[in-house]
Amino acid sequence: MMLASGLSRCAAEVSSSTPSTPEPEDNNNKDDKDAPKHLNWVPDASGLAPLKFEPLSGSEQGWANFKLLFALPWRRFKKDAVLTFKLEGEIPDQLQGRFSPGFSMPQIIDALEKAAVDPRIKGIAVEISPLAIGWAKAQELRRYIQLFRDSGKFATAYMKTAGEKEFYLASAFEEVAIAPTANIRLAGFSVAGTFLRGVLDKVGVEPQVQRIGAYKSAGDQLLRRDMSEAQREQLGELLDDIYEHFLDTLAQARGKTREEVADLLDRGVYDNEVLLAEGWVDSLKYEDELIEDLKKKTGGKEDEVAKVGLSRYSKVSRSAFGLNGKKRIAVLRAGGAILGKASGVASGSITPEGIIPKLRALAKNKKIAGVVLRVDSPGGDALASDLMWREIQKLAEKKPVVACMGDVAASGGYYMSMAAQAIVAQPLTVTGSIGVVTGKFNLAELYERVGYAKTLLSRGKFAEFLAADNRSFNEEEASLFEESAQFAYRSFRDKAAASRKMPVEDMQAVAQGRVWTGQRAQQRQLVDVLGGLHEAVALVKQAAGIEQGEKVTLLEVSRSQTSPLKLLGGGANVLAGLAALGSLAQGGTPSAAFSQALGAAVLQQAAGSLLPGMLPNGLTAAAGLQLLQQVSAGQPLCYMTEVDASSLVSAGGVAVGAGAAGAAAGGLSSGLGGLFEDEEALMQALFMQLEEAFEQLL
Repeated sequence: MMLASGLSRCAAEVSSSTPSTPEPEDNNNKDDKDAPKHLNWVPDASGLAPLKFEPLSGSEQGWANFKLLFALPWRRFKKDAVLTFKLEGEIPDQLQGRFSPGFSMPQIIDALEKAAVDPRIKGIAVEISPLAIGWAKAQELRRYIQLFRDSGKFATAYMKTAGEKEFYLASAFEEVAIAPTANIRLAGFSVAGTFLRGVLDKVGVEPQVQRIGAYKSAGDQLLRRDMSEAQREQLGELLDDIYEHFLDTLAQARGKTREEVADLLDRGVYDNEVLLAEGWVDSLKYEDELIEDLKKKTGGKEDEVAKVGLSRYSKVSRSAFGLNGKKRIAVLRAGGAILGKASGVASGSITPEGIIPKLRALAKNKKIAGVVLRVDSPGGDALASDLMWREIQKLAEKKPVVACMGDVAASGGYYMSMAAQAIVAQPLTVTGSIGVVTGKFNLAELYERVGYAKTLLSRGKFAEFLAADNRSFNEEEASLFEESAQFAYRSFRDKAAASRKMPVEDMQAVAQGRVWTGQRAQQRQLVDVLGGLHEAVALVKQAAGIEQGEKVTLLEVSRSQTSPLKLLGGGANVLAGLAALGSLAQGGTPSAAFSQALGAAVLQQAAGSLLPGMLPNGLTAAAGLQLLQQVSAGQPLCYMTEVDASSLVSAGGVAVGAGAAGAAAGGLSSGLGGLFEDEEALMQALFMQLEEAFEQLL
């Protein structure tokens, strides 16, 4: 479950303009003979321009220097500066609102691209703290750090607390420095499964769940007491892919062999002097010592380092360096659980009402040459997924559409992606999970224990089919329940086969709810190209007939909004109690109240076992409760709980900040000041804290 994150100069560029939905333009006079040529386009990965650094030409450099002389005050900073920022906790895939905490993937990538050609920037220094992102985002970040390094400027990573994922990201930098007493835990990888059937039996609750697909384990948490063999198989493959990639990448980055990296993990090294002596890190330094080194590299004054924070640097226009082009490609980002309607939380979910109007506007806008659909979602509501799938298909009839997967695009997330003409995924993206789960709770035994009685009067053979939570299905109802779930699965599978131009039999072999990494999905024709946003835009250019070397402008058409009444995470008992009380206060039955409380407890318990302080796949409490209500009401979901993309964490157990509050407290600066302090980001943190205080008062 997951929350709701630039390109090289030679490919496509992120626009510095404020993201918005493009204004529709009249396109009613288009003649049938002018049907788009991209409809017969076949993706050709061999013809894509690679992601690489390209320096400004002499004339471009002179023009950039001239424009920088007239930069607005809030875009100015000292020459020979070091760009400093901190990577910690969640890194959203979508541009954030003005007062949102932390930095987003587009913001970080855009800054690295600009800094690579900005004559005022001498290098970057980044503090990497415990991350709550998946491996696909980590892969994407490494690529752009390497792009920056190819400019010849210095790149320094600094860590105080780190596990495998943080160390993996840091290995992309030229220099890896850690505090002398840093807590570095490199012990391997693990993923956990949690099962509540025993708990439900003790309280008298019978889960009646239909999960279609041998690997569709989304109902296992409620149905089983242990992990199924199918679940073990697919999670084992995910761990294998991550482990092998870690060995290869770290060995190449640090000049080691795979065997040496594996031995490092197996030894459980805790002495930082050993890490230094064996060449896993470059130096042991306190922050003040790092500052002294940066002074020498930047030529700054003896009492300070010339630096610029990411918040200020984000305001620097790409046009100052000639990074944008005349033609436009839109980037529509969809992140979080898929819901039928908004859950009351401003961000962190995907709904038809939020996506479909943008798709229709893009279809009518002649100024948009093509669209990249960035999907970062474990799925959710099946109907909502299907409605958006249809609209994406309609958009693809008008102009090229390429799906670009983030950390996870599985189940409903894959449903959306498969409507595009091509799909791009990182090698470690979690995808697939083409299956359906639905169910309801039988609370008869619980009702008897607490003395609650319920009588239903009905007309119609199946009137009590889903309404009767005080008994199990009868034989006919059970048959109907299974048949309806099978029908929903066949609809998903067959549309996937048609979308991917595969025989149904071939799709059945790779569907059945099974989760794949991006590299395995490509081998099974579920994904076309391995890569990220750069490759997705290059494919759009290819389909639209735009030369690969031609610069284009990326238009971000979505931005996350910050709610002043954002829900705050809490313990399972608090969340469950509030959920139950809220249901009863609104006139709900004890059954509805129990479902609310159970949903909260399930989500919080799963979060505690997979990743401290986070709900599965970054799911918000409100969105999670809404999805659980839909399951308990018998509505089919295209949803993946097989694995949390960000939960494949260090066996050493590196802790991560707790939710939004944790991000606000430390995720956007060093918090206590110093080299990595970002003054403008600290102001945003202040606004966040004021919002939280306001909510507590309410």
